[in-house]
Amino acid sequence: MRLSRGSQALLRISTGITLAFIYVPLLVIVVYAFSVSRTFEWPPPGFTFDWFDLAFDNTGARDAFVYSVKTGLLATAVALVLGTLASLAVARHRFFGRETVSFLVILPIALPGIVTGIALNSTFTQVLGIDLSLFTIVVAHATFCIVVVYNNVIARLRRLSGSFEEASADLGATPWQTFRLITLPNTRTALVAGALLAFALSFDEIIVTTFTVGAGDQTLPIWIFTNFSRPNQLPIVNAVAVIVILISIIPVYLAYRLTREESTAARGGAPVASGAVTAP
Repeated sequence: MRLSRGSQALLRISTGITLAFIYVPLLVIVVYAFSVSRTFEWPPPGFTFDWFDLAFDNTGARDAFVYSVKTGLLATAVALVLGTLASLAVARHRFFGRETVSFLVILPIALPGIVTGIALNSTFTQVLGIDLSLFTIVVAHATFCIVVVYNNVIARLRRLSGSFEEASADLGATPWQTFRLITLPNTRTALVAGALLAFALSFDEIIVTTFTVGAGDQTLPIWIFTNFSRPNQLPIVNAVAVIVILISIIPVYLAYRLTREESTAARGGAPVASGAVTAP
């Protein structure tokens, strides 16, 4: 469809306004992270890199960063296993309540975080009698990380013909062999993209984490929130926030590239099974 010059100009302006609406506040934080002032002062009286040196030397920020990475990796691992199994069940099998199961798997990401946090806190501490710790945070994060893995994998499975798995079974392959040689290679990029998005979601989570974190433990978002109201820590918080932005961009960008390349390949032709199974 060809647009008139006026329509093209309007579309560019609308796109620019939308991007500015989203990213200008982030650019403001980036500017403040380099400001010599210890307070929010606009325009900044000068610029310095000293706050980043202090941020890297801050023990609390470093420990919180390591804790966030550990939590994100564990939650992503759990989400990969459970999300993949759920997507295989829904996409490759017919059973009563299949659509209901699909809806229930997706639902947690739509629920208010504070409601999820309160529910998990009550379940862990009152019903199960479990002390809040790294385990409880990982379980809490996995509840919504499963959704992004599930959505990515089931979308790929629906584009992948089930005849590949059927042919593998006809040749005598076991279900595990079929999964390893046929299903896994054809869903690999979806799994990686889902894992990257799940890690980014877990790394940035604060509301659910607040209700499930153990005493004395801090993830990086909680450390930022706790120190934001301390005037002497504000410049360091701004510097850490910029680092978090950069860290968050990496997995999201990689996931975007993977899904984009897969979409381009799919438009070029039907997907072909990557593995080969021979009769025993």
